[in-house]
Amino acid sequence: MSNADALRQEIDREIAENTILVYGKGTKDMPRCGFTHETIQFFSHFGYPFEVVDVLENMPKREVLSSITNWPTLPKVFIAGKFYGDTDILGPMAENGELQTVLEEAFPGTPAPSPVINLH
Repeated sequence: MSNADALRQEIDREIAENTILVYGKGTKDMPRCGFTHETIQFFSHFGYPFEVVDVLENMPKREVLSSITNWPTLPKVFIAGKFYGDTDILGPMAENGELQTVLEEAFPGTPAPSPVINLH
């Protein structure tokens, strides 16, 4: 099996194991770029569980992800196994209510969490 095939299997497994999965730069606790941080804040607002996979140090994995998604930049967001891009795509979906429907369908039988409101 080639390295790319092994990485593809690893990516497929990660996507299958996480209803919402963000491939980004850094971790949920320590994002290493503004776009990844923005995406973490975005999903934290909805209250559903999500995971962040740091691919900053793994160029071969980033290349496989880019070829799978045809999306050259990070972060890359998958919900229920489907690729959605990043917050440039998800933001407008949230504004028109489409994302809430996607999330409710991704977490069937789970009541929609109350949005988290951070007062600074």
